[in-house]
Amino acid sequence: MASLTDVFEERGFIEKTTHDEELRDYIRHNKVTCYIGFDPTASSLHVGSLVPIMALAHMQNHGHRPIALVGGGTGLVGDPSGKTEMRKLLTPEMVEENARGIKKQLSGFIDFSDGKALMVNNNDWLSELKYIPFLRDIGRHFSVNRMIKAESYKLRLDSEEGLSFIEFNYMLLQAYDFLELFDKYGCRLQMGGSDQWGNIVAGIELIRKVRKDNSFGITFPLIKTSNGAKMGKTAKGAVWLDPERTTPYDYYQYWINADDRDVERFLALFTFLPMNEIKQTGNLHGSDLNSAKTILAFETTLLAHGRDEAVKAWRAAASVFGERFVPDNILKSSSVPRDNSVMEEASVPCSYMNADMFNPGIPAFKLFHDVKLASSGGASRRLIEQGGAYINDRRIEKFDELITLKYINKMEILLRSGKKRFHKIKINR
Repeated sequence: MASLTDVFEERGFIEKTTHDEELRDYIRHNKVTCYIGFDPTASSLHVGSLVPIMALAHMQNHGHRPIALVGGGTGLVGDPSGKTEMRKLLTPEMVEENARGIKKQLSGFIDFSDGKALMVNNNDWLSELKYIPFLRDIGRHFSVNRMIKAESYKLRLDSEEGLSFIEFNYMLLQAYDFLELFDKYGCRLQMGGSDQWGNIVAGIELIRKVRKDNSFGITFPLIKTSNGAKMGKTAKGAVWLDPERTTPYDYYQYWINADDRDVERFLALFTFLPMNEIKQTGNLHGSDLNSAKTILAFETTLLAHGRDEAVKAWRAAASVFGERFVPDNILKSSSVPRDNSVMEEASVPCSYMNADMFNPGIPAFKLFHDVKLASSGGASRRLIEQGGAYINDRRIEKFDELITLKYINKMEILLRSGKKRFHKIKINR
């Protein structure tokens, strides 16, 4: 098996490492315990969190032990990293609820059974700290001069709002987390986004000063699409891992609509398919490249939502857009269905309505709002007036056009918002 650092580099996970040669040697010859922190500011993670999640999964696949740290304690403070304004402070109840949602989603990527991976909450130890002993034992190891030069602090110091004292403590608390995990679990490796470099180095320095021992850090690059957009951001907002926020079908559609230039890179980062197969996709064009996109969408949905939902989303996309046959010679390790049998309908969001509701008719803007293809009546009107609303693939011209029985086709009505959002109404007699 290739060394983990080689895998990370080949797949595009590494931006910076500390003690590069020592780190490689340590991972090559030891069973490593590593950790990544997850900020519990929402009850769901989103696509922008997939790089750290996949990194932990790769660690586990190579026989190491990952720790997912939910920042229940630091979430009450707020990380200033990458922010130009102070984060909204959360209540303990909000943090606890969000932590439960995050644990559920991480369990789809990482096996927490039998101690193969750990989920910890830093509120368990941070909430017990006493301020004066913490300042004496931990704070004395930090230089304010060095702290304010860290990128995470510089951005806030230069902003109009400035840096609050509560946020200034964040680096100390994250460094203390690393020390706690080092002591309790033998954790010597912390990983995180590029904005966490200063915090990770602070933890390594704290362990060196307090325990006279070595530890390591890896940061990941900020992943953007080829168009320069932040990963997981769409016109509708974030693409969530929670199926209640982003349906498996919409999640699948996000990936299948990836820019052609991103397909090879995203396959490397967000799937476990072999790199020798992934590299071949860089030379694909036309229908073959579309097949690679189908596999990207299928494999990412499989990881986030399981095989049943991935198959449903694949079939649903085929029922709406037409079948997309995947040849056997493209990414052959993928478990995507490759037969060209008739597709079943599934997973396109749908609702049931009685036929008599369409006699004398329902205004188009009201119908789009009712099925949640628009967030409000006003948004629905704007959608129609801007030419973005369709019924059975025909553009709706007037926002108050009456949708009547004549639009029912095989006891169904297909509504579409823009190019990608669909809703099927099934008619009860």
